[in-house]
Amino acid sequence: MKTIEVIVSPGGSTKVETKGFAGSTCQQASEFLERSLGQKCSDHRTAEFYRTEASQTQQARQQSS
Repeated sequence: MKTIEVIVSPGGSTKVETKGFAGSTCQQASEFLERSLGQKCSDHRTAEFYRTEASQTQQARQQSS
């Protein structure tokens, strides 16, 4: 399942987290939010970023079995 979470701290800073995306599709999916929220301070890539779409699909099939 693909999700985009926007976390707003009490101080007003925001954090955008993507889950369930493979490769750079996470950046494409969250780009509109990042532009809307203003200047990006940092970028942290998770293991999902380095996975291919095929391995992501295979893992999802195994979890649903």
